[in-house]
Amino acid sequence: MSSSQPIRFAAVGLDHSHIFGQVGGLIRAGAEFAGMATDDPAASVAVKLRERYPDVPVVEDPDELIAADGIDLIVTAAVPDRRGPIAVAALRAGKDVVADKPGCVTLEQLKDVERAVAESGRFWSVTFSERFEVPCVLKAGELVREGRIGTVVQTMGVGPHRIGDRAHLAGGDGRPDWFYDKARYGGIITDIASHQIDQFLWFTGARTAEVVASTVGNFANTDEPGLQDFGEVLLRSDNAQGYVRVDWYTPDGLPTWGDGRLTVLGTEGYIEMRKYIDLEGRPGGNHLFLVDKEGTHYIDCSDVPTTYSADIVRDVRERTTTAAPQEHTFETMRLALTAQQNAAIRGAAR
Repeated sequence: MSSSQPIRFAAVGLDHSHIFGQVGGLIRAGAEFAGMATDDPAASVAVKLRERYPDVPVVEDPDELIAADGIDLIVTAAVPDRRGPIAVAALRAGKDVVADKPGCVTLEQLKDVERAVAESGRFWSVTFSERFEVPCVLKAGELVREGRIGTVVQTMGVGPHRIGDRAHLAGGDGRPDWFYDKARYGGIITDIASHQIDQFLWFTGARTAEVVASTVGNFANTDEPGLQDFGEVLLRSDNAQGYVRVDWYTPDGLPTWGDGRLTVLGTEGYIEMRKYIDLEGRPGGNHLFLVDKEGTHYIDCSDVPTTYSADIVRDVRERTTTAAPQEHTFETMRLALTAQQNAAIRGAAR
């Protein structure tokens, strides 16, 4: 592929608002938005994406767009249970794939994706946006690799969310029916905690890990037992431990959708990231606090550049996986799916 030839991508599956960030990031990285298709054209996200990009061709049949010539990359934010099959079809059609998290919802789907990657020679990247698109997390990674806190021995990540958050609802429309159907969204650990599992592997340098324990529950939405509104996971690798808590309990009084935090503990210090808000403190997000032998430090990371989309475009062109090593993506989803499958069930959850 010529270095002057633009990478062309299509969006297949327009059901979650993360598609706006995926598409926008690829366009800013120089890729050409060549087409879109989805199972439910009336979905709020699909309608608003068409309004935002009125000149991009709309294809009625997603399979037709997947098979079309002249497209290098398929990006999807379909209903989670459709992301795996879309990825497999795209890979077998000779296209690389970027999927919203979770990239799939069962271990069987993951095996299908792994086979398709091996057979096609194409890559499957899952957009773990709470790392790839959060500047303070990227800055923390730099500090860890510089040795500022010694050897990392634990991560503690929390991912609270708000059910009624407008930013995740394409401008205010209510949550669709699939949001309350575990078979479709995959369960809270698969859906949300895959972010924190990705961060555990990345910060600790672990290539693999085991799920020591996991729990899911429904304690505040008993009228919707298909919604798991609480989840936790305990991880362990050869050299580190990890704890994850995710939930749908963000109160209305918080001025953002969730107080996402991550603490990285090292043998010579620790780092805490307050990703989206500093309670009663500094404005905005991307706050990083570091404690080491020299004292306490605050770093405003709002200007730290993110590179995921540019890395994806380069990976398509150069046949690399710099945005996220393929085995790392597989292992993150394997751990999330295993933790979900083996989780103890509490409250009204099913």
